[in-house]
Amino acid sequence: MTSDKPPLIPTLRPYQKDWLSADISAGLLVAILIVPQAIAYAFLAGLPAEAGLYAALLPLVVYALLGTSPTLAVGPVAIVSLMTLEALAPLATDAIPLAVYASGLALLVAGFLLLFYLIGLGNWTSFISHSVISAFTSAAAIVIILNQVKHFTGLEIPKGHNFEPLVYLWNFAADIFWPALILAGGTLAMLIIWPKIAAGKLAKAGPMLAVVSGIAAVLFSGVEVSTVGQIPSGLPIFQLPELFIQHSANIDWHALLPSAAIIALIAYLESLSVATAMGLQTRSRIEPNRELLALGFANIAAAISQAYPVAGGFGRSMVNMSAGAKTQLAAIVTAIFVAIVCLFFSDWFVNLPKATLGAIIVAAVIPLINWRDGLKAWQFNKSDGVIWLITFIAVLASNAETGIFIGILLSLTLYLRRSSQPHIAEVGRYQESDHFRNIDRHQVTTCPNILMIRIDENLYFANSQYLQDFIEFKLKDSKDIQHIILIGSAINHIDFNGYETLISIIQKLKERNILLHLAEFKGPITDQLKTTKLIEKLSPGRLFFTASEAMKELGGR
Repeated sequence: MTSDKPPLIPTLRPYQKDWLSADISAGLLVAILIVPQAIAYAFLAGLPAEAGLYAALLPLVVYALLGTSPTLAVGPVAIVSLMTLEALAPLATDAIPLAVYASGLALLVAGFLLLFYLIGLGNWTSFISHSVISAFTSAAAIVIILNQVKHFTGLEIPKGHNFEPLVYLWNFAADIFWPALILAGGTLAMLIIWPKIAAGKLAKAGPMLAVVSGIAAVLFSGVEVSTVGQIPSGLPIFQLPELFIQHSANIDWHALLPSAAIIALIAYLESLSVATAMGLQTRSRIEPNRELLALGFANIAAAISQAYPVAGGFGRSMVNMSAGAKTQLAAIVTAIFVAIVCLFFSDWFVNLPKATLGAIIVAAVIPLINWRDGLKAWQFNKSDGVIWLITFIAVLASNAETGIFIGILLSLTLYLRRSSQPHIAEVGRYQESDHFRNIDRHQVTTCPNILMIRIDENLYFANSQYLQDFIEFKLKDSKDIQHIILIGSAINHIDFNGYETLISIIQKLKERNILLHLAEFKGPITDQLKTTKLIEKLSPGRLFFTASEAMKELGGR
């Protein structure tokens, strides 16, 4: 349940003075991490470095004012950067820079997030299965790693399918630029080893150390590798995306709508999963629907500051929490630090090698590859394992948007299939108790003239016929049945098709001199049925409060 008016700065009220030093130190630590990552993720998205830095400015402040997670670190993230690249790549032209499309995409993403907020989508957070999200994240991480092959090898790899970098590398291995590969490999090794040998907060400074080492290698080795180049100094100019101003007559921005919807969904789910996980550790209450509002306005901030879509990042958020952040003041400190970098120190990154950025990206996304989730899903439920595997393959074989769509469609299809053939059991009295259990699993007492069945699912259009077929099957085995008791303890919803099915069953049973009785139907369902003619048509069949009462009155047991 959410209130009508979301509070401003919910994580800062009330604020305790002894939190200040922890928030400042955590904010500075995240800033040291986010600067190289922002530049790296901008290149992953096919955008100039400043787009990543701008995404780590105003969006952080806006989320800090509206978000309900005290430690979620919003900004550019790897998965959204990849999806931005896939959305914008088909639109690339010499006339219109990708950055124009990127800020427009951020505004469209914001629009969908705010639409989700208005319809209360945040309260339906379980409508996409964990298997789909896990498989999508794992496959997307692999695609991101493959996209870094060109930076690792110095090869000019053309755009193609996701495995094009490996195919191209196989065919042109002799052309690998070894200095870039050595630099990338050494940086990646350092990023993996550094957290294990460094102590305390210094262990989180690996990416910045990688940046310094990469720049030093270029300056002092004399080897010419591809670098970031000049980054414009200063803060972004705040304005509506040019996509909707100057170029609206030249392009069809509507083509971005499907991508924007998927990116909004993934950005929200990624952010919410991270915020919820941290909330359990920090004992903070996350309000899912308000997170949509906060992320929506954060993306509006990204759109008007020449950035691209943002979300909550897993790695930075965990660093923020482990560094001791108490509130979103830490994010404001981070934004201030990034602003200082943009104003006075952007020239420092001119000689930053792209091979170093590639290594930073790879190190950041490797933890996102989670094979164990797929294996555990298969071991627990084969259909969940199939969903994980097919989603994973679909992302790798096509793209992120198609893969997640296939995963969602498959999970919904399998859900409908399962619910269309629900578990229905013939039950009997267990020993002398008032409990009724499946006759195939327990030693129970039954009456020869009574058939007691329990349906363990809501009664709706997809499974109504299955219930009728089950009753018909059971009646073939016995000619002595005079009463059928339908136990509805697991029924929480009956649609109109389910209602008509009950009417049909009542009529068909009466033609065979068999009465249908209902037992243990919940109050709201009973109230709903009483507004119809079902109770009248059920007569002389009855509506019993408990199954035990029904068996005693109809069978004497």
